[in-house]
Amino acid sequence: MKYKCLILDHDDTVVNSTATIHYPSFIEYLKVRRPHTVSNYTLESFISKNFTPGIVSLFRDELGMSDEEMAEEQKFWERFVNTRVPVAYGGIAEIIAEMRSRGGIIAVASHSMGEFIKRDYSENGLSLPDEIYGWELPREKRKPATFAVDELISKYGFDRKEILMVDDLKPGFDMARAAGIDFAAAGWAYDVPEISDFMRRHSDYYLSEVSELYKLLFD
Repeated sequence: MKYKCLILDHDDTVVNSTATIHYPSFIEYLKVRRPHTVSNYTLESFISKNFTPGIVSLFRDELGMSDEEMAEEQKFWERFVNTRVPVAYGGIAEIIAEMRSRGGIIAVASHSMGEFIKRDYSENGLSLPDEIYGWELPREKRKPATFAVDELISKYGFDRKEILMVDDLKPGFDMARAAGIDFAAAGWAYDVPEISDFMRRHSDYYLSEVSELYKLLFD
């Protein structure tokens, strides 16, 4: 097995959620608080802004949200997510099961809440991750901070070359590079040229299909 530890992003890596949940939630919130801006954001532009500069910068710098509005938006998003379960991509279950059968560790580093990550895994019939590093962490410990990698190395004794990060967005890439671990771009959720061009140039692996991740890990 090429890697002993697989760190998975959640949204648009394990489950198809931005198009079906997070973008609709964002638009519904804008209709309430920034109705004049709704037409500025397509699904593709929303994904691009999540890629860089990131969701916090979008809310704070571009939309000018106060701390109170950002807290309100998070509560709005949590209520929205609580009633909607995204679907896992075909082939993800097989990858997780094979990692488990070979004694590998599955971790999740995500900007989703840990409680929703657990729910999504359970509802999709996926074996729960060994470790979850979600949005509930203090900001300084979330991706792209290397906290998750450092904790995994400390707890399980991995060498950095034994860990692979899989993510569709730049925070995961930045975390992997800062931590000195390999990075595979999950390119199966959408085709946004700005993102795919960057990922193809800079990632250790660019994967267009989930099946390519299986081959990378086990062939």
